[in-house]
Amino acid sequence: MRRSADTRAASKIDIHVVAARARVSIATVSRTINHVPTVDSRLAQRVWKAVAELGYFPNTQARALVSGKSNLLGLIVSEITNPFFPELIQEFEQVAVERGYEILIGSTNYETRKMELCARRMLERKVDGVAIMTFGFEDLLLDRFAVDKIPVVFIDPAPSRPLSSVLAVDYRAGINEGVQHLAVLGHRKIGFISGPLRLRSAGSRKAAFLNCLKSAGIKADVSWMVEGDHTLDGGRNAMARILALKHLPTAIMCSNDMTAIGVQHALFDAGFKVPEDFSLIGFDDIHLAEYTIPPLTTVRMSCKDLAQNAVGALLLSLDPANIIKSEALNKISTRLIVRQTTDLPRNALSDLKRSPKSKRRSR
Repeated sequence: MRRSADTRAASKIDIHVVAARARVSIATVSRTINHVPTVDSRLAQRVWKAVAELGYFPNTQARALVSGKSNLLGLIVSEITNPFFPELIQEFEQVAVERGYEILIGSTNYETRKMELCARRMLERKVDGVAIMTFGFEDLLLDRFAVDKIPVVFIDPAPSRPLSSVLAVDYRAGINEGVQHLAVLGHRKIGFISGPLRLRSAGSRKAAFLNCLKSAGIKADVSWMVEGDHTLDGGRNAMARILALKHLPTAIMCSNDMTAIGVQHALFDAGFKVPEDFSLIGFDDIHLAEYTIPPLTTVRMSCKDLAQNAVGALLLSLDPANIIKSEALNKISTRLIVRQTTDLPRNALSDLKRSPKSKRRSR
């Protein structure tokens, strides 16, 4: 007696059922779904056709036990509340899935205990590689990944370790474009709100800013160099400290967009307008930056580039033979995106209007 469609749907579909449908051996099914390149193409085509018809989902845990690979990549980020990181997670997952990997996400919130928990979860799940897209990760935990021979890629400069690579972000290029943009507009009084300076990336961004100021022939005022914490509240509080000074800058650059948005709120609360009273530049180009009022001028560091290069670097470590090594693989470019938070310095037009009169008086 023939089984009904409902009965067939309710029955367990496993590798044996797929092999019977495709008229091949169980070993051929296993090699096909594990992407072993030596499988005959005609047999592989029959297997994939049977998989699609049956709606078969391979048991990834069982495959991991057999192959010794989890096909799982770890992704550790700083904080989910910063829109930059959900955008990065989305891009990373898309690239990883296209390459046949799932992802395991951990968030540290810059806390040592959470860093330890993230590392432990990655080790327990036997991830094949880890992308550390957070900052200030403890060296001891990095060494733990090295002991287990797990490839790691950083977004933050760090000492060289076995099976590790670094995504080198060109902070200077984008920040220099920002400084030059402000200088062309006529700004000579430019402040900077950094991230926590205990983080290497925050120090790198501040150093790039100071070097770019020097290259532009603009003197840095240390009272306008304020340390923030890469959050909205941190940006608001840092700007409040600058507004309490006797002499004010005409423009502010920020270490990330969340800080810049916090600065916008501090200026609004104090009765100032952007860009009429202060020009403002962020860093990251999160999606929200386009929708602030006015839209935020910022330095773009592409999440898509970070994700593609991070996955590429990990797969290169996992299987060098199957990945074409590129010199540009670990280089992340930055560039200025000009929107509506930058303009001439305040009173610039009135100063220009007064200048002919002052010249006539001098005669």
